[in-house]
Amino acid sequence: MDKVKIALQYIMPKHLVSRLVGKLAAAEMGSVTTAAIKWFIKQYKIDMSEAAQPAPEAYPTFNQFFTRALKPGIRPICEDKDYIIHPVDGAVSQLGPIEDGRIFQAKGHDYSSLALLGDQADDAKRFEEGDFATIYLAPKDYHRIHMPIKGTLSKMTYVPGELFSVNPLTAQNVPGLFARNERVVAIFETEIGPMAMVLVGATIVASIETVWAGTVTPPTGKDVFTWDYPTEGPEALTLEKGAEMGRFKLGSTVVMLFAKDALDEFADGVEPRSVTRMGQAFAKIED
Repeated sequence: MDKVKIALQYIMPKHLVSRLVGKLAAAEMGSVTTAAIKWFIKQYKIDMSEAAQPAPEAYPTFNQFFTRALKPGIRPICEDKDYIIHPVDGAVSQLGPIEDGRIFQAKGHDYSSLALLGDQADDAKRFEEGDFATIYLAPKDYHRIHMPIKGTLSKMTYVPGELFSVNPLTAQNVPGLFARNERVVAIFETEIGPMAMVLVGATIVASIETVWAGTVTPPTGKDVFTWDYPTEGPEALTLEKGAEMGRFKLGSTVVMLFAKDALDEFADGVEPRSVTRMGQAFAKIED
């Protein structure tokens, strides 16, 4: 059955299906929308007591429900300056060193950091011999993405690609998954050097948003688009540790890249398949 699931992903019109689902998720359909939200809550056992608006009827569209805010203070931010924090609720897929420009995906699979970053060679060089962490967001998770550390935005790259599912089964069976799917790469300058936040699209992910650009939707095609941003002066965008930096409309994966010697060690309990909660300690900064 697993082989059938993977085979179907290769042949299904993933972009068409994803865009159609996206339109439905953005539509205000009254009782139909509310019924869909109630079904989703029951199906994925979502704890709505954590939501700022716990009532399904409070959301005019499915997207607004899916990107719902949490109650203030329910995800306290680790204040220890020696630690960066988890950027999302989810589960660690993989983490570790970037070796010879390769990132470990699953047993028998790895991919290049250069490909992940949209073949931007200068960007890839900044993360040579650094570290990575890949976090998977399941449908039940909170889907806003936050800053692991204070940073100033320097560049954003949109990379077109496939829209395979990014669940653990697909990660174990589709070579180079995260460097094949559509994605948005945001690079920040931080006190520990450059940090890349790679927001990876997936099947039925309607869109990816950032707080500075809104929904990132360049023209359809195979071209890579880049935007450079000032890191000094009144137009520089600096986001504090724990600040929201983006959102997924219908879930996906975040891949974080750090420079060589930026991180000392991952926090206790942070390992593949461990649950992550936004704001908790993720990794210790190198002294």
